[in-house]
Amino acid sequence: MADPALVRLHRESGAERWHVSLETFADALARSTTKAFTGRTPTPAEIEKYHKGLHVADLALACACDAGHEAAWDHFVAEYRPALYRAADAIDRTGRAREIADGLYAELFSRSLFRYFHGRSSLATWLRSLVSQRYVDRFRDERRQEPLPDESSPAAMPARPSADHPDRARFVAAMQSVLAAALAALAPRDRLRLRCYYAQEMTLAQIGRVTRESEATVSRQLAKTRKELRAAAEQRLRDEHGFRAAEIADCFSSVSEDAGTLDLAALFDDRKNSTDDRSRHEDVS
Repeated sequence: MADPALVRLHRESGAERWHVSLETFADALARSTTKAFTGRTPTPAEIEKYHKGLHVADLALACACDAGHEAAWDHFVAEYRPALYRAADAIDRTGRAREIADGLYAELFSRSLFRYFHGRSSLATWLRSLVSQRYVDRFRDERRQEPLPDESSPAAMPARPSADHPDRARFVAAMQSVLAAALAALAPRDRLRLRCYYAQEMTLAQIGRVTRESEATVSRQLAKTRKELRAAAEQRLRDEHGFRAAEIADCFSSVSEDAGTLDLAALFDDRKNSTDDRSRHEDVS
């Protein structure tokens, strides 16, 4: 006998309109729940609360599109393709982001990206996040292709000498560990701002186009997130590494004196694997 709560969610989602079976819908819910509670087993109460917060109608539509249901796909095209273009134009009015939106639209159709939508945000928000993420990725790739400045040019920055602290390597390793964990615990939008600013070296205005915020808001939120990130890193250094105040200060000093000791791409988990990228894109929403 089917779980009454599952039957109710299936009915509320309108899944029958798209001929999404109870079993298919249950599988989508299970994937969403597993993703949300990675690393631990949630209680029944937690699962019930999580399911209540999902956008189940959008999840049902995504299931139908993933299955190739023609009516569902027609509905998606009519309702969400214009939203994709609006999101792209808001990011970049030159049309470059619209090219990304077109590519994403084709990718949704051909590669079943809908399986990476878990209903935690609305489908429209998820799509905007995908466009934004792909725009950031293109910006990053273009920056990588820029030639390095000539050594004699003002743009060339001299390397700072490394410190001679005997525990420097241990402090740097600890900072890598706690910062990666603290970054992973941030809200997706906070993490996106930081990655755009520090790993991609985007301006406040460029970040604002991605996040649909004013430059002042981006600046204010970056400052707030940096403060939270430092507090979280200090707490982890105390709890996980047993460092005292002086050692914590040395940890921060060990990386602030030479930013090259931190691999920002690794900290923000900027990997090229396509499957990991698609999963990461879903988390941004």
